Amino acid sequence: MHSVWKTSILFTLVTAVLLGLVYPLLLTGVAHVLFPRQAAGSLILRNGQVIGSELIAQSFTADKYFHPRPSAAGNGYDATNSGGSNLAQSNAKLAQRIQGDIDRLAKENPGRPVPIDLVTTSGSGLDPDITPDDAYFQAPRVAKARALTEDAVRALIAQHTEGRTLGLLGEARVNVLELNLALDDLSK
Repeated sequence: MHSVWKTSILFTLVTAVLLGLVYPLLLTGVAHVLFPRQAAGSLILRNGQVIGSELIAQSFTADKYFHPRPSAAGNGYDATNSGGSNLAQSNAKLAQRIQGDIDRLAKENPGRPVPIDLVTTSGSGLDPDITPDDAYFQAPRVAKARALTEDAVRALIAQHTEGRTLGLLGEARVNVLELNLALDDLSK
């Protein structure tokens, strides 16, 4: 009986060290060698300064910028508190928030249906991408705020639209941070 306990404890310690320390450190090292940019967080640098990650949404509220999907993460776009609101479809607070967003966006672009993704949050609350429809819906506001033609803004959206991963996974998307940085570069 004594050797069974000794074997069990020894097995637990060995697997904890191997699977809890050695294996994760090995994979992290391999990732840094094979995919250094991604392993470091897919950070976006400007003038040597980190301004964000292409993987995490940021709050943009000025009319001259494209806006990401709404966020329920912490106080909004809080990477330390990722998550959805967990409010059911029948929750009055959720319905009021969505209706308020629809009303605001409908005034921004009268006569056009508001894309659903612009009023619903993602599961993490940190989705960095919007659909091309979401971006094209916002194009008139951004063009007006930047004194650009809508065609110029639409061309920029088209340049920053990524297709499905490997041609079949996911949907077409536009990274909001990268699109807004391209707008800033265009306005210089």
